[in-house]
Amino acid sequence: MDMHDKTAAGSGTRRLYAFNAGFWTKPRIRRILDLSGWRLSVGIPTGKDRTIAIWGNSPTAWRGRRMARYRGADLVTVEDAFLRSVLPGRAKGAVAGRGPIGLLIDPIGVHFDPNQPSLIEETIKAGSDHATLTRARMGIDRMKCGDLSKYNHHDQRLTPPSPGYVLLVDQTRGDASLMGAQRQTFLKMLDAARAEHPGKTILVKTHPETTAGLRQGHLQSTDLRSGEIFCDTPVSPWVLLNNAVAIYAVSSQLGYEAILAGHRPRLFGLPFFAGWGLSDDEQTLLADRRGQSTPENLFSASHLVAPTWYDPCLDRLTDFEGALGQIEAETRTFRQDRNGHIAYGIRLWKRRFIAKEFGDSKPVRFVGKPSENVTLCWANRSTEVPAAARIEDGFLRSRGLGAQLTPPLSLVADDRGIYYDPNRESQLERLIEAGPPPGGKKRALALIDAIISAQLTKYNLTGTAYRFPSPDRHPVILVPGQVEDDASIRLGTEKVSTNIDLLMQARRHNPEGFLIYKPHPDVEAGLRPGRVSPQQLTGIVDHVASNCSAADLLGKVDQVWTMTSTLGFEALMRKIPVTVLGAPFYAGWGLTRDLGPIPERRRSRPDLETLVHACLIAYPRYRDPVSGLPCTPETIINRLTDQSTRSQGAGLRILAKLQGALAGHSWIWRR
Repeated sequence: MDMHDKTAAGSGTRRLYAFNAGFWTKPRIRRILDLSGWRLSVGIPTGKDRTIAIWGNSPTAWRGRRMARYRGADLVTVEDAFLRSVLPGRAKGAVAGRGPIGLLIDPIGVHFDPNQPSLIEETIKAGSDHATLTRARMGIDRMKCGDLSKYNHHDQRLTPPSPGYVLLVDQTRGDASLMGAQRQTFLKMLDAARAEHPGKTILVKTHPETTAGLRQGHLQSTDLRSGEIFCDTPVSPWVLLNNAVAIYAVSSQLGYEAILAGHRPRLFGLPFFAGWGLSDDEQTLLADRRGQSTPENLFSASHLVAPTWYDPCLDRLTDFEGALGQIEAETRTFRQDRNGHIAYGIRLWKRRFIAKEFGDSKPVRFVGKPSENVTLCWANRSTEVPAAARIEDGFLRSRGLGAQLTPPLSLVADDRGIYYDPNRESQLERLIEAGPPPGGKKRALALIDAIISAQLTKYNLTGTAYRFPSPDRHPVILVPGQVEDDASIRLGTEKVSTNIDLLMQARRHNPEGFLIYKPHPDVEAGLRPGRVSPQQLTGIVDHVASNCSAADLLGKVDQVWTMTSTLGFEALMRKIPVTVLGAPFYAGWGLTRDLGPIPERRRSRPDLETLVHACLIAYPRYRDPVSGLPCTPETIINRLTDQSTRSQGAGLRILAKLQGALAGHSWIWRR
């Protein structure tokens, strides 16, 4: 079954009666149930559709259970999946209000109740095939590499405790997964940790909702002895696990993640991950209840098979990898913006989308003067605020030109340099050298295929149907023109820095080649400098490709010669040989023929997938124009291929025409 179209297969839409207000007041939960084939209903269950939903073991779950007994109805238990969101559900604000990315819709039981089987337990017992276990291992590695958990608001900038401690995981009072366990259970666990690890530092980690002041925990700092640590800061759970020598938990998901991290935790409850030979259990189940398993098989059940995952941007069900990509995008944005931003050097027309892109956590404050407090600036103003992150358009930008004031769908915010300036290291270079995370190359290959299939480039201008000439010789060489005052040319070229010089070099090196010159769209539109007259082109160029799609053109040439154009990167994705006379971000890595001034530091030799992952997945931030959420590049590809999502306000269209009329006075409109 295609996971993008996952529903209650074969059953059609069924009524699902609910007596918990949360089902009605939380739109995303209702939508996931609807896409899964369940239609929430009110009233007394009648007829064949007699199924009642309850939320875990919530205080109001008794209503549904009583009604089920009264009407002889089936029960479906609903809970958040183990990859939920950036912030806990009880947190406040726009980020917290998005809801869960997935649900556990369980017709058997509930995963944290050991008194009866559950969907996860039965799935673990059924086992997984080799392909699913491979996905599970990749999923575990990807979550660890991305520092992702159920909630993802931990602060990676915090200094973790020194390694070598014994980690105790506290939980909130009233947590349903505790199955009635009280403070005494946690004190017993604390005493056991002291007795079993004499001389070791004890570290108690509070629950995120306790840290946020939303719910009380069981252990307090006053319960600890001298030298023991009470950790109530949002430290990464994976870092805490990696630095621990032993882990103690009752039923917390952190105890489960301890298993995934290679530990054998000591458990004082009976969560779904107990009883499989992977933990030391204070309590026991019947000998034949569960049996032996592996971390990969548990993860396959808990993250791949049992949950129903949701894509909030495209409003459809997805698989675990799709949900993980969405959480990665949202988490990355939150981590970069969590403390808010002061922005400088942002043109007036750009402020609206900058405020939207960087203002999820706190509103962006725009200032007219540089200062040491500035955290964001447009890249061309970075010398005035050197400590600020530099903003620029991403490489899958829009369906329309930036010079025509088309808002971007992707941006980069680089706190080291900026990709088009080879004179200093950028965050993009770091990402290229580091290589992709687990599964990154496979994802990059799929992204390349999708981009080529959809005929996408940076600006995605359709133009007129292109009538390609019949070349009378080979190779056919595409020479893309550029805006001659572009920063990538000013900073990344030496001897060749104009379009006519580029064309002359291409002709000199290829006297028999068939040269096609494609003027830059901004130059063709009369918005930026770089025009080459027909007289200058005579005797050098065989054909001028005006007002045509770059993607269409790339499918018809043998080589590309460029200074620093992004079209060279787009050619690489299509396996077209590229010669560069400048130092663009994709040059110097062994993938291009380099005739320009390449930085000495670019010594790594990544493959194409590594380059693409860094440039299109790891480096940019994407914002879905429909849902308004941070999103993946895959979502942006979907939007760029959907003509109905293209939009530009009337005010921006008028301003774009005005700036075109003033193209010769760009100092006015480019401020």
